[in-house]
Amino acid sequence: MSRGPRSFTPREIVGELDRYIVGQHKAKRAVAIALRNRWRRQQVGPELRDEIAPKNIIMIGPTGVGKTEIARRLAKLAQAPFVKVEASKFTEVGYVGRDVESIVRDLVENAIQLVRAEAVEDVNTRASELAEERLVQVLSGREPQPQSGPTAFGPFVLTPPTMQQPSARATLTSEQLELRDKLRRGELDTREVELDIADQSSPLGGMFGMPGGGDMEAKLGEMLSNLPGMKGRSKRRRVLVPEARRLLEAEEAAKLVDMDGVQREAIERAEQSGIVFLDEIDKIASRQSAGGGGPDISREGVQRDLLPIVEGSTVSTKYGPVKTDHVLFVAAGAFHVSKVSDLIPELQGRFPIRVELHSLEKPDFIRILTEPKNALTRQYEALLETEGVKLTFTADAVDAIAEYAADANQRAENIGARRLHTILEALLEDLSFTAPERSETSVVIDGAKVRATLAPILASGDAAKYIL
Repeated sequence: MSRGPRSFTPREIVGELDRYIVGQHKAKRAVAIALRNRWRRQQVGPELRDEIAPKNIIMIGPTGVGKTEIARRLAKLAQAPFVKVEASKFTEVGYVGRDVESIVRDLVENAIQLVRAEAVEDVNTRASELAEERLVQVLSGREPQPQSGPTAFGPFVLTPPTMQQPSARATLTSEQLELRDKLRRGELDTREVELDIADQSSPLGGMFGMPGGGDMEAKLGEMLSNLPGMKGRSKRRRVLVPEARRLLEAEEAAKLVDMDGVQREAIERAEQSGIVFLDEIDKIASRQSAGGGGPDISREGVQRDLLPIVEGSTVSTKYGPVKTDHVLFVAAGAFHVSKVSDLIPELQGRFPIRVELHSLEKPDFIRILTEPKNALTRQYEALLETEGVKLTFTADAVDAIAEYAADANQRAENIGARRLHTILEALLEDLSFTAPERSETSVVIDGAKVRATLAPILASGDAAKYIL
């Protein structure tokens, strides 16, 4: 049903990461080895496989140097379930915050979406055919009614999606065959139809609008959705034919997909190849200079709550128990005030690999603006092209932008590559505002234009702090 995670050599992994992230080769090598070790572990005999624990990583470096992007791209490359969480959002029991086990539940939900998307892709062709036939029947006014009736739990309870069978192939009349031809030619795209669509909204309607209330709402919503009369809820919608086709394809695909199989594989994928990115882990490190009380008590409590998840435990989810023994944890933090050694020893021991990411300088900014596949200059050129404006950055413009970014990071807080966003927004603000009125024009940004726009801002140190 599913293709599963892909296997790459460490050199291939680093090469792929180089397409999106500039520099930071030590960190790339570390995550590449960690990812390859997962494949190596699967090749080991079963008597030793379970004994091989993942080598978790701590990335140390200032903000905006690529820590999060490395972890995210790694997970995408490996087609692995991925979740990013901020360690500072979790607190020990008794304080407002989220339960640390929600990390694993979020990881499983991500795995479910990943595996289900692969399964849907496998059945897309048949789902499209069935949806087309249903849409033709709706357009001809002869759509068959869903079969439902009294049951032991109450009247007119529809079959749950996991047990539904795909719609049967219908024999189309000559009138319906003519409608199908028009549908395929796009002649009916402006026509509206009425459909009964499954209602996916939460029965609770978001009533738990409080910190940590999302987990409670999800659990109660799941319980209520399983009650008699709640399954198979639908609402009638009036939509255009293209939207109706999309909705019907999604409904038919849901019937074709074996959700029990999806859940089994998703749990397996989360356990064996899941990646958890723990950001801001330095925010929960206890300062050695602190006294015997205050916030440090809560920080250490968060570490001790995280410890069982990182060490390996079994977490109950709505899809079944999930073991975290072989989940790869990648932690990251600036560690300006605290040090890695300020973490409790047990947690330190679960992160044996530590890599330091260097701060970005002008040459790095030049590479970031020009080399990656998704370089910022290419993004802005593509955005303005939608308005008919052909934007071009000259080499001296890129050099000047990089110089101003490095200067602004020295004058104010060092926010790494994120400074390029603020620099480019300030530089292109007028063009972005007037672009709809300048259709079919070409605009060249050169070094003189960059200096004329940004020099007055940087000349005022106070203004630069707020604007750049």
